[in-house]
Amino acid sequence: VVNHLPDSVEEETDDLPKFAIVGRPNAGKSSLVNSLLGEERFIVTPVAGTTRDSIYTRYNKYQHDFFIVDTAGLRKKGKVNEDIEFYSTMRSVRAIENSDVCLLMLDATRGIESQDLNIMSLIHKNNKGLVILVNKWDLVESKDSNSMKELEKEIRYRTAPFVDYPMLFISATNKQRIHKVLDTAMEVYNNRLRKITTSVLNTFLLEVIGSNPPPATKGKYIRIKYVTQLPTHAPSFVFFCNLPQYIKESYSRFLENRLREKFNFSGVPIRIFFRKK
Repeated sequence: VVNHLPDSVEEETDDLPKFAIVGRPNAGKSSLVNSLLGEERFIVTPVAGTTRDSIYTRYNKYQHDFFIVDTAGLRKKGKVNEDIEFYSTMRSVRAIENSDVCLLMLDATRGIESQDLNIMSLIHKNNKGLVILVNKWDLVESKDSNSMKELEKEIRYRTAPFVDYPMLFISATNKQRIHKVLDTAMEVYNNRLRKITTSVLNTFLLEVIGSNPPPATKGKYIRIKYVTQLPTHAPSFVFFCNLPQYIKESYSRFLENRLREKFNFSGVPIRIFFRKK
């Protein structure tokens, strides 16, 4: 019976949005869940790494039904000494893989660090939605009217080229802006599900491509014939053309940016492929 429990949980979560709350140890992940649920679901202490496991919690709020996955903090590999910490880290990775949208919590008093960027890279590689939550904003000393903008600018600079994601400045313990967290996560979830019809895509993109065609390579002109969205979980688009091997990364990013400007894919990685036609 015990062996079948994880499968039943996964089957149960298939049809509902799954939000993974991830970040470095002691970034405030458990405090956030406790604030959202209004009860002490996790042991919260000032000691980093006191939440040892990943827990699926079904939740209904703001007329949305979904699961929240809270995980043990992702530590730097060199600090994973205990077996229990090792397995907690692996479960954090698994939580990212099994989620739809990841809420990446940063500690406002420490800014964005290399480990945060590693976690974000993992989220991006798995094509998951992203909301960045800058927690403990109430603990930042010597704030002025520009402090929030300056920190946001620094975070987006460090995460480039992927900068199209929502960012909220919160205090999990004081419940500052907590109500916006779930609404924003649902928005990103819906963005990830967004499907654009082939006719709408081609009407828009072929005009964009006509005005800004891919640069010729070795005297050969690249002609993109049409584009379609693939039936995948994360937004993926395939462009059919005569010389796909010559299209550069910079042009692929140009097309991605045009897609983001026209259609709302905030918080969602976009995959672009080129195929011979």
